[in-house]
Amino acid sequence: MRQAKKRSKATHKATNSAPIGLFDRTSWRQIGPNRVPARRPHLRHPYNKRPMNLFRALLTVSGFTLLSRVTGLARETLIARAFGASQFTDAFYVAFRIPNLLRRISAEGAFSQAFVPILAEFKNQQGHDATKALVDATSTVLAWALAVLSLIGVAGASGVVFIVASGLAHEGQAYALAVTMTRIMFPYIIFISLTSLASGVLNTYKNFSLPAFAPVLLNVAFIVAAVFVAPYLHTPVYALAWAVIVGGILQFIVQLPGLKKIDMVPCIGLNPVRALAHRGVKRVLSKMVPAMFAVSVAQISLIINTNIASRIGPGAVSWINFADRLMEFPTALLGVALGTILLPSLSKAHVDADPHEYSSLLDWGLRVTFLLAAPSAVALFFFAQPLTAVLFNYGKFDGNSVVMVSRALAAYGVGLIGLILIKILAPGFYAKQDIKTPVKIGVGVLIVTQLSNFVFVPIFAHAGLTLSVGLGACVNALLLFIGLRKRGIYMPSSGWLKFFVQLLGACLVLAGAMHWLALSFDWIGMHSRPVDRIVLLGACLVLIAALYFGMLWLMGFKYAYFKRRVK
Repeated sequence: MRQAKKRSKATHKATNSAPIGLFDRTSWRQIGPNRVPARRPHLRHPYNKRPMNLFRALLTVSGFTLLSRVTGLARETLIARAFGASQFTDAFYVAFRIPNLLRRISAEGAFSQAFVPILAEFKNQQGHDATKALVDATSTVLAWALAVLSLIGVAGASGVVFIVASGLAHEGQAYALAVTMTRIMFPYIIFISLTSLASGVLNTYKNFSLPAFAPVLLNVAFIVAAVFVAPYLHTPVYALAWAVIVGGILQFIVQLPGLKKIDMVPCIGLNPVRALAHRGVKRVLSKMVPAMFAVSVAQISLIINTNIASRIGPGAVSWINFADRLMEFPTALLGVALGTILLPSLSKAHVDADPHEYSSLLDWGLRVTFLLAAPSAVALFFFAQPLTAVLFNYGKFDGNSVVMVSRALAAYGVGLIGLILIKILAPGFYAKQDIKTPVKIGVGVLIVTQLSNFVFVPIFAHAGLTLSVGLGACVNALLLFIGLRKRGIYMPSSGWLKFFVQLLGACLVLAGAMHWLALSFDWIGMHSRPVDRIVLLGACLVLIAALYFGMLWLMGFKYAYFKRRVK
């Protein structure tokens, strides 16, 4: 009896040490609707306590992203070999771009920017149960909203394709093919959005490997469809559309073991209205509205560019898409990977009110970006034709297509650093839950990009579109940087001038070597000797990498700076 009374008093004392009706602190169970526990650091989930090596995390994410991009290039090579740059590929890429646009708006773009900082706040301040409740409610609202959107998209596919690429109407059956494939692929946004939610949760809990590996499965689905399914279909290109759906499902399923390990498997409820009333979901949605507008600005620019490309002539959409594949290689390995690992850490620094750590994280990310993005930009500009020829110049993908893709790729090289820097600088605002500033900047960049199209497209045709995108990205990155500096969010550390001098010297040597190698061999003429061409490209890339990092070492570059740990 005496022990029971002691337990009763202890329970009463623990319960009443917080505002009445909020929660039971002994069990972390919520009592009132949408109520969350106060901070109890010693009750945080044990998965959070391990310190993280940022560079090792970057290598992990980049390694899996590299695997994803390699399989992505394999898939593009197989598609190029089977269909070339034709009305069939134009139709597929237009159809695939539509759910991709919505994915970037609703899932990877606006949703992640709004969800991850709030999730990190719940995780660091309000305990495991409250965080799980937020994940369940958010997944319920997301799944139901996108299911309705998918039904609307399937019904209105014809109108959507006309808005995105009206020029396809002049390419034979390309328009009809695009409409059919849009209907097949539209539900992809449901699965990929849930995948994005799972990735955000796992990244917040410092599990970066599964989210980085997931895109590999989409590429595997494409490869299987192109090699084993397409030859048996009356319209072979439809196999690629069904591969998108299969890949979307697989990307979500592969992350479930990681979510189960941390007890964060999302439970999709049958009552979205009740889930919508959750306080955390309301905050996510309030941040998503400006974030959707910010991402939509970039996607509107992409839609306009796609429509312009569809009017340039057959193959133009495909040329830009193949150039996109190669441009996204360094963008994903650096920009996406760095943004992925920095956003949770920046959000934690914001919650902990540690401005020095916040600025230091941004400084580290920017230096890593310049270190690796600068040689990548030089490679795209001076080595575009060898890369394109080795990767795509097979089967129906002829020499003219190599030249056209190379021009678009070289134009991307001009603005590659800007495209990657955006992925590092924008999280500097998102982690502080400031999404309005990137929105305002995005609107200005949209205007700059489209004005650039008026200047460059008549001169460079399809390559003018990629040049405009790159230059617009540079303007975007510059304005984001100025915003961070003016607000005192980012204070550069010492040594940047020496860093840039070393970088410039190494890149000048690299540019000369690449230019000589590109002109010294007939990369297109080696079409009949693919093995020799692949070996030659591999040897050139190894030589170029050794030359770049060797030059930096000779100039006294310090690599030890990049070994950094965060809690």
